[in-house]
Amino acid sequence: MTARLPRVTSEPDATAQLRRVAPEPDATAQLRRVTTEPDATAQLRRVTTEPDATAARSTRPTVPAQGARRPSLPAEAAPLATAAAAAAAARTAHTPHTPHAAPVQAQAQTAYAPQDPRTAQAVHTVEPDRGAEPVNGGKKPKRPKRTGWRRIFPTWRMVLSTVVIGVVLLMGLFFLGYSMVKVPAANALATKQSNVYLYADGSEIARDGEINRENVSLPQVSKDAQHAVLAAEDRDFYTESAIDPKAMLRAGWNTATGKGKQSGSTITQQYVKNYYLAQEQTAKRKVKEFFISIKLDRTESKDKILEGYLNTSYFGRNAYGIQAAAKAYYGIDAVDLDPAKGAYLAALVNAPSEYDVIAHPENKAAAQARWNYVLDGMVTKGWLSASERAGMKFPTPKENSAASTGMSGQRGYIVDAIKEYLKDNKIVTADELEAGGYRVTTTLQKSKQDALVDAVNDNLMSKLDKKGRKVDNSVRAGGASVDPKTGKVVAMYGGIDYIKQYTNNATRGDFQVGSTFKPFVFTSAVQNGSKTQDGRAITPNTYYDGTNKRPVQGWNGGSYAPANEDDVSYGNITVGTATDKSVNSVYAQMAVDVGPQKVKDTAVALGIPAATKDLNPYPSIALGTATASVLDMAEAYATLANHGKAGAYTMIDKVTKDGRSIMDTPEAKTRRAVTREAADTTTYVLRSVVQNGTATAAQAAGRPAAGKTGTAENDTAAWFAGYTPELATVISVMGQDPVTAAHTPLYGAMGLQRVNGGGAPTEIWAQFTKNALKGKPVTDFDLQLQEGADQPAPPLPDPSQSAQAPSGQNDGNATEGTDDGGSDGSGTTGNTGAPTDGTGDGSTTDGSADGSTTTGNTGSTTDGSNGDGSSGATTGSTTGDTGNTGPIGTTLGTGALGTRRE
Repeated sequence: MTARLPRVTSEPDATAQLRRVAPEPDATAQLRRVTTEPDATAQLRRVTTEPDATAARSTRPTVPAQGARRPSLPAEAAPLATAAAAAAAARTAHTPHTPHAAPVQAQAQTAYAPQDPRTAQAVHTVEPDRGAEPVNGGKKPKRPKRTGWRRIFPTWRMVLSTVVIGVVLLMGLFFLGYSMVKVPAANALATKQSNVYLYADGSEIARDGEINRENVSLPQVSKDAQHAVLAAEDRDFYTESAIDPKAMLRAGWNTATGKGKQSGSTITQQYVKNYYLAQEQTAKRKVKEFFISIKLDRTESKDKILEGYLNTSYFGRNAYGIQAAAKAYYGIDAVDLDPAKGAYLAALVNAPSEYDVIAHPENKAAAQARWNYVLDGMVTKGWLSASERAGMKFPTPKENSAASTGMSGQRGYIVDAIKEYLKDNKIVTADELEAGGYRVTTTLQKSKQDALVDAVNDNLMSKLDKKGRKVDNSVRAGGASVDPKTGKVVAMYGGIDYIKQYTNNATRGDFQVGSTFKPFVFTSAVQNGSKTQDGRAITPNTYYDGTNKRPVQGWNGGSYAPANEDDVSYGNITVGTATDKSVNSVYAQMAVDVGPQKVKDTAVALGIPAATKDLNPYPSIALGTATASVLDMAEAYATLANHGKAGAYTMIDKVTKDGRSIMDTPEAKTRRAVTREAADTTTYVLRSVVQNGTATAAQAAGRPAAGKTGTAENDTAAWFAGYTPELATVISVMGQDPVTAAHTPLYGAMGLQRVNGGGAPTEIWAQFTKNALKGKPVTDFDLQLQEGADQPAPPLPDPSQSAQAPSGQNDGNATEGTDDGGSDGSGTTGNTGAPTDGTGDGSTTDGSADGSTTTGNTGSTTDGSNGDGSSGATTGSTTGDTGNTGPIGTTLGTGALGTRRE
């Protein structure tokens, strides 16, 4: 509803009307009465709600138009107007707010507000201590608008507000980012390392893996190199925070002044980028780098961060980390870097490809400028004296002194052998090796390794004509050398080139070892005190029947009559002579006399793995049907050289990772494999092979030596296993088809009719041994022989005493032994029903060579005994050609198993 106002302004005499409203002379007192009534609101309603208020208001004079002069009240009305206004203000201040009060007050003020500006001024200034309000509703006057040039600049209030809001926003974003960004796991590239393989003297053999990195601890980096990197990249690293604005400004200045393009990132930021993040230049990566750097700076020491940075930075030449870089550019370890070399490597971090003065000689000036900048920084920081700096010359790096990370040459063979050794001995697993980071110090000696490679090249590879002779493309070679006293492998030859021939010929186990196995048979005979079939002790002077294809006696596993090399029959000969000439028939019989199982046991004790293929307890074991590796044979011969004590066979001295030892150098422990008399008596016999037998070429070594030659079945491999008191070495030349990988005969290789153990293998051994031991004093063997071993051989037995003739049959106690040719190929048969009381006694003389008599006995008894054998001799027949009549083995000698057996 519309409130009605009193008809104050509609009466003709406004002054009189005002007097009626406020007749008291004291307007202030009148105002107090109005405002202090118990019900001020009701009083106000009575004043403003007269029935004709609307009509009264409608008769008010209208407000003059803008610019027209407003009518003024008489002067005497001013006090009353002032009092009315004050009353209205008082009612506003003291009257409780009601929904109707506000409009009533507003209308009252409108009713009593003077229209003349001068009157309004008077109203405004009357009794200020009563809480009078301006007539404009309490609003402050507006400030004048900014004009002219002032409009383009923000006010200080605007600037302050923007700064405050910005700071608050940035702080919020910072805490949000800090809480959201987590330190991730290291990226694959940062943790990937190569495994480093070293010679015994610490020189490098090879590195495997795609990433050429070797992590080192901070103490393994010279202080000069550390300071050089700091001078190049972040001189205030140890005093600044992870994020340093000064570094950004410095980088910009250096770039602008021609000192090289630099990053504004601190070392901490660069480490975070290298180790935790990728290398892409994106805003997201930058944000992560920022927050991770801050967190890392709070949790890691400065030394730890610097160490990580040095191990993850790229220096060119496929070298990740300062250790790999020191090897790649100067061929030294990081701990040996001096200030000049360290400064050059530090300069490379800025531009690895551009500052390699060997790869880019045109950039040498820029590289030297950067080098000088680094050195100057070291002087500035007090890390290098000015006098030392003045005398420095630019350290031109080498071509590429680090060993190739490839596997060419012998490196691949060695690495494969080392890996297998680590896994087989449970030192490091395959997965751990794949992850990399291992530093493996081997037992290989670089001088001996080089000598072995040279010997193979000079005596075999240089004589091959692969274009003119097809067979020469099939020639392979393997070699291994062992220190007898420690069992450490000091040299290994795996093949001509790992890239061309992947199979390691030193560790493969698929070629027969031939007659190099025969010494194990004799060792077992002495070890076990074995006797012949007629009860005679087996010594170097014991006689055996060396007739070609002579049936083995005393074996109940089937008929077996091995052929000698070139089908030569020797008649009765001593064990020593049979060893010199590598007579198969003698050693096959000796294996039965000792016992094939005992022969096998002795071979295993010497160092041949028990699981070796075809290492079976049959008479043929003596002829070398087993397929032991070159390395296995070298270990076994080293045991003989060490007087029957087997060393702890090993290829590794030490394994470390990240500076931590995984395996220390093992103690040189030995075990007694066979008695000293057994080993030394074998050495005594094998010395004769070098002096008088099939291995005379070994004398070129210029040292006392012992050894044995051997040939595999069908001439697919030729061997020589020999030793001096200081070194045991085995060499094998093998035939393998380059396409099908099938074993092939060596006939015609090197332009020779045949390749045997006394040829290239022995010649390689002699040259290697001579050079490997060059400069060391010559020592002779110190032997303790079996009783009677060095006594002269007794006279040959009387052929008429056939029953007592040295048939070579023994009591069947044998271990093992193999034919160097595996000539018969059967290896599992023998004579069934062979008598044990002297079968064949007197059956042979040396007549097998002159055709006078044969070994076969005729008319043998049905139970397998020959009786006295006196009637069994037939004339003019060739030993073993027709075999014995009767149940002892009618097929012996028929179907010879090869034409050449050594």
